Amino acid sequence: DVQLQASGGGLVQAGGSLRLSCATSGFSFDDYAIGWFRQAPGKEREGISCISYSPSSLYYADSVKGRFTISTNNAKNTVYLQMNSLKPEDTAVYYCAADLSAYGRDCTTRAHTKYEYDYWGQGTQVTVSS
Repeated sequence: DVQLQASGGGLVQAGGSLRLSCATSGFSFDDYAIGWFRQAPGKEREGISCISYSPSSLYYADSVKGRFTISTNNAKNTVYLQMNSLKPEDTAVYYCAADLSAYGRDCTTRAHTKYEYDYWGQGTQVTVSS
């Protein structure tokens, strides 16, 4: 049973940091792309990062590049999103998701929209105050 569970959200002041975790089970995420998404009220769900190992690749949306870092702990089947220099516009519900398709594994070439991902965590709220 494929499951993902996002956690680590909370309230933080602008300029602060937060680390989100995505615990996964039911698949070997070493072989597939894992994405982080966020959705602000009234807006479309936005892909902000991706990591894969087959091939090894990374992706960051321009809005978070240089501030957010995606990483994994393979022994714990967990994906992280380290968020630094947070801004009020980062306020959103953050989701982790898995794409288990054979052709979406390269984060440098794949699309980064919600439609490419089949499995989702429940989301965790991040609120950045000014």
